[in-house]
Amino acid sequence: MSYAQATNAVASILKIKEAFPALPNKKILEIHDAAFPKPDNKGRRIQHTTRGPSRKQAIVPTSDNIKDIIMGEANAHIFQINMLLKSIKSMMRAEFIHLCPGGISINTNSVLNTSDLNIIERYLKSINGAGNDEVLAPWLPQSKSYLKITGIPYIQPNGNKLTGDNITTTMKHLELFEPVNLAVKPRVIKTSPKSNMAIIWFDIWDSQNGSKAKLLINHSFNFDRYIAMIRATNMNPGVPQCHNCWKWGHSTFLCHAHGSRCQKCNGPHKLEHHRDLAWCCKANFKLNPPKLETTKGEPCPHNFKCVNCKGEHIADDNKCPF
Repeated sequence: MSYAQATNAVASILKIKEAFPALPNKKILEIHDAAFPKPDNKGRRIQHTTRGPSRKQAIVPTSDNIKDIIMGEANAHIFQINMLLKSIKSMMRAEFIHLCPGGISINTNSVLNTSDLNIIERYLKSINGAGNDEVLAPWLPQSKSYLKITGIPYIQPNGNKLTGDNITTTMKHLELFEPVNLAVKPRVIKTSPKSNMAIIWFDIWDSQNGSKAKLLINHSFNFDRYIAMIRATNMNPGVPQCHNCWKWGHSTFLCHAHGSRCQKCNGPHKLEHHRDLAWCCKANFKLNPPKLETTKGEPCPHNFKCVNCKGEHIADDNKCPF
């Protein structure tokens, strides 16, 4: 069972409890199991490691200022990077640059090695206006492995609830976890509303064959006075948001929209061109009363609904429940 599946199961049990408060817990669990039967996993192998994105790219964390500089002359930067790669007799070639969360991605014709990554890093840091703190070291995409920890009480002996920070602190002091890097902060939930035991889900960066996960699966460690066990769990890689149409459920490269859409108004233009092209800031004298044009140089004062949740924010806002 994955983290998402367990969370949904707890939520559905609580809803049944609210609808039938007089029923005993055993009867509520019977109703839940009848309504949501468990899948038959006999003989099915747990898929705990994602394949991950293509490794024929370098992810470069950058500041927003450097992203704008690089994307403004992307073809020129591709040319300069390829000239430097040729100078060291590398067969690697950069093909194109695109934006990614937290920086840029440089797609290449094959998997980069350390010397190729160093060439790209030195070039990007030499761009006018780029400081050492605005361009960080490039890295190759990695897969994720999804694991869980069992055997630890949700309420600790001191009366406090178990948190992800408690788990992270313990991991830092154990040799077992030295070879691995967490992809996200560990998540903690109770195994059931009436239980005091917890399940801790945690994701690690891994190779496509799950080599680092194999170092942890079925191993135990001490957590305070308790013995915790690490198990594999079904992968739950999440759902991507397209940076072309800004809807959830597919990646940018698989988008079928004809042209980019604006995160703010969903119009047929990019967000940086919203102020110049969007209808909301233009004059319309056919209306009664007539609508005046927004003053030149001022930001758009109009509010739009998110294309996904219909909330009062832009499509890529962190407040969006999607």
